[in-house]
Amino acid sequence: MDGYDHLFKLLLIGDAGVGKSSCAWWGEPGVDFKVKMMQVDGKKIKMTIWDTAGQERFRTLTSSYYRGAQGIVLVVGLSHMCGIVSYLAAVYDVARRDTFENLDLWLQEVEVYSPAGGRDVVKLLVGNKIDKERVVSRREAEDWARSKGMLFVESSAKTKIGIQQVFNEVVQKTQGFFKKRRGERVAKQLGERKRNKKEKWKELTMDVNKRDKTFRQKESEK
Repeated sequence: MDGYDHLFKLLLIGDAGVGKSSCAWWGEPGVDFKVKMMQVDGKKIKMTIWDTAGQERFRTLTSSYYRGAQGIVLVVGLSHMCGIVSYLAAVYDVARRDTFENLDLWLQEVEVYSPAGGRDVVKLLVGNKIDKERVVSRREAEDWARSKGMLFVESSAKTKIGIQQVFNEVVQKTQGFFKKRRGERVAKQLGERKRNKKEKWKELTMDVNKRDKTFRQKESEK
């Protein structure tokens, strides 16, 4: 990976018209792909952000949107290849209850098409268009996000409220991910060392017992 230490894929899902493409933090309207460079714990991170580009309007998203192919990884899930970890951002309109209620359907699609059912994904729920009169309360959305194990933020593409918080949440989760992975690696290494030490001790004990048995046999033959 030339020029960066880690590659991250962020996939956007949600109903049409909730503001996925128009939000300043996703990119320019009509663009379904954007790259953002970040710094986390001294590591260079390249984040590629993918939008449905209007396909959700016709419910035509299939596994091809979630899978990786020849370096273009459209996947919701953790890949152990190329140091890729994926993020899922589910976006709804706080002024349209149907977009909030449909989130369950989107998560079901993630479970069907993504590797490991999306269990290894860092999930983020974004309540957009908070500059409008809301019909979905923050408390209700927070409770729903918590029940799904998701982070939660609210934002406005129009006023840019909450935009920075979105990336702050992602970065914090990224740091937690790295710490967890480091802990897992250390635990694995310690476990392997312990097993190797145990196996060597077992082999040594068997060798000593074998020699002792041979010595006793020779002594008895005298």
